[in-house]
Amino acid sequence: MNIGEAAARSELPAKTIRYYEDIALVRPARAANGYRDYSEEDVHRLRFVQRARGLGFTIEECRALLSLYDNEQRASADVKRVAQEKIREVERKIAELQSMRATLSRLVECCHGDDRPDCPILDDLAR
Repeated sequence: MNIGEAAARSELPAKTIRYYEDIALVRPARAANGYRDYSEEDVHRLRFVQRARGLGFTIEECRALLSLYDNEQRASADVKRVAQEKIREVERKIAELQSMRATLSRLVECCHGDDRPDCPILDDLAR
């Protein structure tokens, strides 16, 4: 199938698919005329990467997951370790965001929000 059909079936833009090819996440065959020829397996891999990216995995993590997926001798413990590390990363980000929210909320509460020029939000940022 051509890139347009692969894009429609994987629900990814053609530009993203070309990028994934450039970085060797997917390797479509080439037809005699030189055009990309995507297989069902290519579309499956594209969907796999799309889902993994949607869960926050980086390109390199997707590469590792695809490698595990392709390895029929893999241990599920290896896959679980990758997912557990991603959970720890997400939890760290959540903690950082909660801290940011708390700080911003405190600053907003301290700000008079009137016509006066003094502003604790700006004062805090300038520290």
